[in-house]
Amino acid sequence: MSEKSVKDAVSFGERVAASQAFAELFRDGMALVEQTAAYLDGPGRQDAKKLSRQAALAYATESMRLTTRLMQLASWLLLHRAVKEGEMTLAQASKEKAKVKLVSAEHNDEQNIKLLPERLRALVERSKALQRAVRRLDATMHATPSRADRANPVERQIGLLKAAFEQEG
Repeated sequence: MSEKSVKDAVSFGERVAASQAFAELFRDGMALVEQTAAYLDGPGRQDAKKLSRQAALAYATESMRLTTRLMQLASWLLLHRAVKEGEMTLAQASKEKAKVKLVSAEHNDEQNIKLLPERLRALVERSKALQRAVRRLDATMHATPSRADRANPVERQIGLLKAAFEQEG
């Protein structure tokens, strides 16, 4: 990969981090973290006490998965806010984000999900939607040009634009 194509990819990634789309994703993601914490520490405790044994086990499992997912997403968002604020480069964020798990190998047991209180189910679904949006944005920001892209820079730019607009929709 030429030095120019690496600089172009980094420059594009830094522009995405500074975009309105990222700002909205950051705001929504951090709000979801706060709302989830408020629910689990308050009304969620009351909801859990009313559940059957099987539903309580599902609640414990899903609330742990939810908090783990949100911690990973918040870490990613905070890393990229640091890029936006100029506190670190995209290359530094790329190294640090290797510690963040954006992919989930979670087993979804729909029967257990149905046992959960409606509010917890909604938080789980919102966190999964946030995870999909972050994964799309991550792929856009940290895209490295392939050999084919280096051979055809116009095709690469079209691909980057598609990725950027897909994450906004």
